[in-house]
Amino acid sequence: MLGLRFIGQGFAGLFGLIGLFPVMAQAADSRLQRMETSDAGRGWEAVGRLDVDGEGFCTGALIAPDLVLTAAHCLYDARSGVRIQPKTIEFLAGWRNGRASAYRTVTRAVVHPDYIFDGEVSTDRVRRDIALLQLQRPIRNTTVIPFQTDNRPRKGADVGVVSYAHDRSEAPSIQELCSVMARQEGVLIMSCDVDFGSSGAPVFSFSGGKPRIVSVVSAKAEVDGKRVSLGADLAKELQILRAQLTSTRIGSRMPEGVGRVQVGGARSSGGAKFVRPGG
Repeated sequence: MLGLRFIGQGFAGLFGLIGLFPVMAQAADSRLQRMETSDAGRGWEAVGRLDVDGEGFCTGALIAPDLVLTAAHCLYDARSGVRIQPKTIEFLAGWRNGRASAYRTVTRAVVHPDYIFDGEVSTDRVRRDIALLQLQRPIRNTTVIPFQTDNRPRKGADVGVVSYAHDRSEAPSIQELCSVMARQEGVLIMSCDVDFGSSGAPVFSFSGGKPRIVSVVSAKAEVDGKRVSLGADLAKELQILRAQLTSTRIGSRMPEGVGRVQVGGARSSGGAKFVRPGG
């Protein structure tokens, strides 16, 4: 039994004792590659930066012309716990060096009905840390193709991540090869390299030769001193979110209070912090 511990600003205490048995990251893990040119980023334009009123950002990915998948905790102010108004969020598809392939504001947002932002950090929390954002209007750009989703990968499966982060906020980076180290209570524990700003980043399976989203990044942690990333088991939870989005009326679900993603410092510090599921 090994302890899984959150790391980063505000992370404290043990996540819990989780049986990971062999949890060594595969030596074949690839390094992060920054996709600064249009050629390097071709095919990944549906991954974008989610800006919140100019105060912080997360990563999100298009899974339908008008739907973005991200982490639920990105929709809360880290200090106050107040839910963020959708209209303060903008999706910048394929954001790279000051330009995006498409710009859209968000009109509606739903989080998992059992997600509690200010609750105790637990496996329940991480596995429900997903959200769907509905855009003001669909993205019909032929270069921005929504990704399909898939069932969770098995332990030992190869996955990859495309994300933004505090030290690479102006262009996405890709890690094409990392691994699922363990699956525990609906949580994927992965060897993927993530950092502040990577919240909500899509985790891809490449089986069949086509990238499909199998999880979103919820947090980073440590296992025996090794950095790991945590993500939700997507398929079942996403069905719940889709049903919730369908059943809600426009303008009826968001509280009026406006919050912002708390970034823990001045904007000159190099981008927003990775907001953990604990606030």
